[in-house]
Amino acid sequence: MKIEEVFRERLNRHHDELRWLYMELYNNSDMFAELCDQMYRFAMERAAEFRRLDTQREKAPGWFRKNDMLGMMLYIDNFAGNLKGVKEKLDYLKSCNVNCLHLMPFLETPKGRSDGGYAVADFRKVQPELGTMKDLVELAKACHKKQINLCMDFVMNHTSEEHEWAKKARQGDGEYMSRYFFFDNPAIPREYDRTVPQVFPTTAPGNFTYLNERGSYVMTSFYPYQWDLNYKNPRVFNEMMYNFLFLANQGMDIIRIDAVPYIWKELGTQCRNLPQVHTIVRMMRMISEIVCPGVLLLGEVVMEPEKVVPYFGTVEKPECHMLYNVTTMATTWNSVATRDVRLLKKQMDIVNGLPKDYLFLNYLRCHDDIGWGLDYGTLKSWGMDEAEHKYFLNCYFTGNQQGSESRGELYNDDPVTRDARFCGTTASMCGVESAVYERDEEKLSNAIRLDLMLHAYMFTQSGIPMLYSGDEIGQLNDYAYRENPEKREDSRYIHRGSFPWKLAKLNQEKGTLQERMFSGLRQLEEIRRSRKVFDSSTATYTYDVKDPAVLGILRENEEERFIGLFNFADEERTAWMEEEGVFTNLITGEKGALCNVTVPGHDFLWLSRKKEEK
Repeated sequence: MKIEEVFRERLNRHHDELRWLYMELYNNSDMFAELCDQMYRFAMERAAEFRRLDTQREKAPGWFRKNDMLGMMLYIDNFAGNLKGVKEKLDYLKSCNVNCLHLMPFLETPKGRSDGGYAVADFRKVQPELGTMKDLVELAKACHKKQINLCMDFVMNHTSEEHEWAKKARQGDGEYMSRYFFFDNPAIPREYDRTVPQVFPTTAPGNFTYLNERGSYVMTSFYPYQWDLNYKNPRVFNEMMYNFLFLANQGMDIIRIDAVPYIWKELGTQCRNLPQVHTIVRMMRMISEIVCPGVLLLGEVVMEPEKVVPYFGTVEKPECHMLYNVTTMATTWNSVATRDVRLLKKQMDIVNGLPKDYLFLNYLRCHDDIGWGLDYGTLKSWGMDEAEHKYFLNCYFTGNQQGSESRGELYNDDPVTRDARFCGTTASMCGVESAVYERDEEKLSNAIRLDLMLHAYMFTQSGIPMLYSGDEIGQLNDYAYRENPEKREDSRYIHRGSFPWKLAKLNQEKGTLQERMFSGLRQLEEIRRSRKVFDSSTATYTYDVKDPAVLGILRENEEERFIGLFNFADEERTAWMEEEGVFTNLITGEKGALCNVTVPGHDFLWLSRKKEEK
């Protein structure tokens, strides 16, 4: 079938709904016609090899739900200098069993006012020091040859104040001012502030920035140099969709939609999660399926799993393909500090109770800080105070709590409320850093054991696991950011250090920290990808083993019964249980019955029984 015919068939499939939603939002048939014309242009410009992938994936719509999916997120400059450097390191990534590579923001941003790459000045240019769009396409093609999917961030909510639109708006051009939220009267911003929560109340208080040269206010939900886009203007939606399709055509397989809940603003509301947001995401999904159906949408929605569910859409009208499992991540570290898995078990029961069509991306650590967005209603019912508990957690992970070996720093620390978020690498949070500094082998063994246990637990969850670059070799905190004037005020750079390639070379040298972490993770990864019981469609439940420090997870399909036991305490505990048949320890190969199983401190067991071996 010719390209034009394929496009028309896909367009016809979605045209009526897409037009209905567009007209409901904008009531502008001319702009809708322009959108359709531009979709056709981007479809015709799409490279032949990317179109072939589209066709393959349309025929296998569940291609990304398999048990062999493993992601890794990294900063291009920290990992390999530039895009060409990343291309040269693909064999290393394959040795990590990674087949989904998330490149942290790399589009052009202003020096010193980039917010880690999330203040985009040009959606069609790569930061010069990282390479060019041609380099990006070449990397995408090289990734595809090695069966690695490429993911990037699409920052929809705002642009940098250095973006061409913002510059023209600052000059008073009404066409471009209408693409943002400008107000001459301070009363309107004050009205917004009555109902709109602040994102960064300590480092960037308020939701508006006053521009002296214009004598007006502009909405800036995040930082003063990030201007919120006005999606009530159809020109904004159309142009951002053209940017989206341009980036998809560079060979992206997954596009992460940044800060999704914020993209529609209404006076008198919290400007979060409004119905129009879902209309926009649904239209994005259809536009993608018309032009580049092999591309997946990953939504960044930082809320509890049951509240993010609407962003999946419905079976008939889907929105995002995948969402982050943010709250479970924070609750995991809460369990490390408290040695108590009850809240985590409750959280996982909610996730496991959702339809299997809902695919979550699971992680222990990402580029951002860790905010303690826990279920404080439940904690309060257990006699815990929210403010005191947050303070305890921050003391624990900075090493200022008795019994803690964790090392890290606070982010957005408020000395009045004592509220703060936390930063640090996975290894440093697990105690590896303090053990290395003290040259204490016993402590180091315990820290590595905890680190591997947490990864094994993450691999056992339902969904796709995502590693943070450096975790595979136990990378420690990097305090050099304090000497950089552009970074010293942002403690998140403590876990954004340069990848230690010299240390990474030790990942094959028996007994080194790097080898112990790398080989331990590799064994877990290879077991996971070799067994269908880890497929995201498999029935998954928590398993009550009558000990608040031990988390049990049961995965079961027609062929296999798998049980994972994870001890969050630092001393030996017993998982009180009794199972029929003989189980195999997938790590050691040992076989035996499961009856009141002993789990060493900060350790785990992966146990399996084939159904016919009952």
